[in-house]
Amino acid sequence: MFDCAIIGGGPAGLNAALVLGRAKRNVLLFDHGQPRNRVTRHSHGFITRDGVSPDEFRELGHRDIRQYPSVRFEQVKVVEVKKEAEGHFSLMTEHGEHHRSRTVIIATGLKESLPKIEGIESYYGRSLFSCPYCDGWELRDQPLILIAETEHVVHGAKLIYQWSNDLVVCTNGQTVLSAEEKQLFERKGIRVKEEQITGLEGEEGKLENVLFRDGTAIKRTGGFVQTKLKQPTDFAEALGCKLNEAGGIVVDGLGRTNVAGVYAAGDTSQSGPSQLIIAAGQGVGAAAGVNYDLAMEVFEEGE
Repeated sequence: MFDCAIIGGGPAGLNAALVLGRAKRNVLLFDHGQPRNRVTRHSHGFITRDGVSPDEFRELGHRDIRQYPSVRFEQVKVVEVKKEAEGHFSLMTEHGEHHRSRTVIIATGLKESLPKIEGIESYYGRSLFSCPYCDGWELRDQPLILIAETEHVVHGAKLIYQWSNDLVVCTNGQTVLSAEEKQLFERKGIRVKEEQITGLEGEEGKLENVLFRDGTAIKRTGGFVQTKLKQPTDFAEALGCKLNEAGGIVVDGLGRTNVAGVYAAGDTSQSGPSQLIIAAGQGVGAAAGVNYDLAMEVFEEGE
């Protein structure tokens, strides 16, 4: 019986494991090696680790955690989580192994889907990105494109304009902007293309041209894509956790969900900027929530 099972070995899960290890908690950390940022070459915005690669970040995290013998790593995928009658949790891996834990932290991140544009995967993570806070500096003052099929197109354009005012907004035939929105962009020199994108051109992931259904093409050297996000597993739903409008798991300040014993941290529990430092901080909060609640149980039980 573990004190806590952490599902997900990204910054949230790793930091939660570190804090719980330092609290002498018996922890089982599951990580099957499929992080959302695996296409990223460098991660930014984390003080002392600006520009670190995701692989290096994970290895540094593992190195820190190895100092605490009560934390155990399992490089395997969890496929099922159930709450038992006595309030504990049963977890089953893809290999049919079963583990039991008093609490669970869901730190599985989010799964993103790109717009249906032929070849876009070759550019994503190299010259097309999802977060300007992560990659805007590297694209600063360049001719950029924003590919946005959602209702957040105006918000995204206003934000990216800070890094470059040479911006073209493309809705890929999925969204029609209002006259007021187009006038707003026109006043700022932002071009709008509502036609469907038929292809991208460039070498080795470096964007050069964006091709449109009307036969036109625009030269761009990079840009941003608004991706659609969803929970990568049904663990939260199966356990009865509440989700917000953006699909994130609803938690309090210490990562507690509405289900006793279930906590969440990182991108899976929010809909704001996807930053390493934010996810790591939420991992600390969830770990503190777990440790506090388990510590209080000892006195409530009179032990």
